[in-house]
Amino acid sequence: MYLSIAVNMSDNNYDTIVVGGGVAGLTASVYLARSGQRVLLIEKNSECGGLVNTFNRDGFWFDAGVRALLDAGIIFTMLKDLNINLEIVRSPVSLGIENEIINIKDSSSLEDYRSLLKKFYPESSGEIDEVIRIIRKVMKHMDVLYGIENPVFKDLKRDPGFIFKKILPWFPRFLLTVRKINRMNAPVEDYLRTFVRDPSLRDMISQHFFRNTPSFFALSYFSLYLEYFYPKGGVGKLVEALKSKLLEFGGELKTETKITGVFPAEHFVKDGQNGNYKYKNLIWAADLKTLYRIAEIETLSPSIRTTIEETRAKILGNRGGDSVFAIFLEVDEPLESFAKVSHGHFFYTPLKQGLGETHRQELNDLLKNFAHFSKEEILNWLDKFTRLNTYEISIPGLKDPSLAPPGKTGLIISILAEYDLFRQIKEAGWIDEFTADLEDRILKVISDSIYPMLKDKVIARFSFTPLSIESRIGSSEGGITGWEFKESMPVINKLQMADRSVLTPIPSVYQAGQWVYSPAGVPMSILTGKLAADKIMKKRT
Repeated sequence: MYLSIAVNMSDNNYDTIVVGGGVAGLTASVYLARSGQRVLLIEKNSECGGLVNTFNRDGFWFDAGVRALLDAGIIFTMLKDLNINLEIVRSPVSLGIENEIINIKDSSSLEDYRSLLKKFYPESSGEIDEVIRIIRKVMKHMDVLYGIENPVFKDLKRDPGFIFKKILPWFPRFLLTVRKINRMNAPVEDYLRTFVRDPSLRDMISQHFFRNTPSFFALSYFSLYLEYFYPKGGVGKLVEALKSKLLEFGGELKTETKITGVFPAEHFVKDGQNGNYKYKNLIWAADLKTLYRIAEIETLSPSIRTTIEETRAKILGNRGGDSVFAIFLEVDEPLESFAKVSHGHFFYTPLKQGLGETHRQELNDLLKNFAHFSKEEILNWLDKFTRLNTYEISIPGLKDPSLAPPGKTGLIISILAEYDLFRQIKEAGWIDEFTADLEDRILKVISDSIYPMLKDKVIARFSFTPLSIESRIGSSEGGITGWEFKESMPVINKLQMADRSVLTPIPSVYQAGQWVYSPAGVPMSILTGKLAADKIMKKRT
C-alpha cells in the first residue's frame, strides 16, 4: 500500500534523518555528519533551537525559553570536542523574599541563604539548619556527579590517560553517589514535609520547582546557581554554533518542514507537503507523543507491533510536566537601575506567606470543576496565585549589555503555569482576556514590590503561554522539561541507565531530547543526542 508513496526518493536517501532541530537533534546531526554520514536534520519551525533560542524585538534581545545554561560536565566538553569557541560570561543568581535580597557569589553564600530564611522564619531555626545541612550534602554529591568531563564526548582511544587518571578513580565514587541520589527520589514537597513543619517555609524552599520534582534535583539548586553561564549574544548562540558545525561537516538542514508520517517498515518519513525522505536510521528528537501517533506500524511483524503498542500506551498515557507563563517587557529605564536591585537572573518571592494550597488543591478543584466556576471566581484565584508566587526574572542586558538598546532594559518575568487551565479557558472563549489580565497582575505585583520603575516605564509587552509553547515548540502540554514527575515514568530516569534512554522498540529508530530521560534539561538533551548518534555509528563498525 505504500509503494506509491515511496517512489521517486532517490535524491532523498540518507544514512540518518534527524527530526527536531533543538539542541538534541543538532548534537546528533553534527556528530553523525562529522563521521561521514549523509545526514538530514528536519525542523518544523523557521529557526532551530526550540526552547534554546534568542530573538530580537524592537532592538531588545530576549531568550525564548532557557534563561541560562549549565555545563554539567557536558556542554564545555562537547564544545571542546567540536572545536567550537563560544564566548561566555557567568550568569550569577540573586534570591529575594519581600524586600530582602541576597546575591549568590560562591559556596559561602549558603550562609547568607540560611540568614535570609531565619530572618523570615525565626521560629524554624533548627529546621532551617537541617535544610542547609542537606543542601551542603547534595552539593558534595553534585561535585562528584559532574566532577569530570563527560566521557561520552571524549575520544578514549586517543586519550587513554583520561581513563586511568580520571574515569577509574572517579567511577566508584560516581556509583556510590548515584545510589545516594536514588534514595532522594521522593517529591521535594513530601520530603520537606517530614522535617519542616511551617508550610510557608516549605513553599519558600520549593515552590519555584516543578511539581513533584525529585528531592535531590530540587535541593541541588544552590550548586546550579553557582554554575550557570550565559553565551554572549544569548543562549541561542549555542544553537547557532551547532548549526554552523552541521553545515561545515556537510550535513543538510531543512526547516519549516513538519513530519506527518513515519514508516519504519519502508524506512522513510513523510512531510506535510507529501515530500518523502528515505533513511537507514532515524533519530526522533522531537515530541515523543507525536512519534507514536504518526508511526505507521501495520506492516511490521506482530511481535514488534505488540511491543510498540505497549510503549505507545505508556507514552500517550502520560503527560508533559509543568509549563510556564512568561511576560516580556521593553522598559525605558537603564540597566543600571536594575543592577542596583539584583543580578540578571533573579528568583523573587514578593510575600513570605507562600502559595500553600493555591497551586495544589485549589487549582485541582478548579480544573476538575471548571464549568462550575464563574469568571470572577477564577480571577480571584488568579489574584492569589500571582501575589503569593515565586518569579524567575531574567534581564539579558545585565549579562551582556549589547542585548538592550542604550538607556533601556528588557526583562523576562516567568512563573510556572498549568497547561490545562489555559486550555479550558481557551475553550471557554476568553483566553485573550485571561492572558491580558495575567500580564496586568504580574506587572502590578512586581512594580508594587521590587521594581517600582515598571509602573510607568514599560514601552511594550507581550507574553508566551503554555498554549503558545505547545504550538511553537510542538511540546505536549507545553512541557518545558519533559514528563510530569510521577512514581512510574514512561522513560528512563536512572543515571546509570542513561545510555538505554535513546532506544525505541521501532526498528532503526532512536530517540533523543527532553522527552527520553527524566529529569531533563539542556545538558541531558545534548547527552542523549550524542548517545543516539553513537548507537548509529557503532552499527556501522
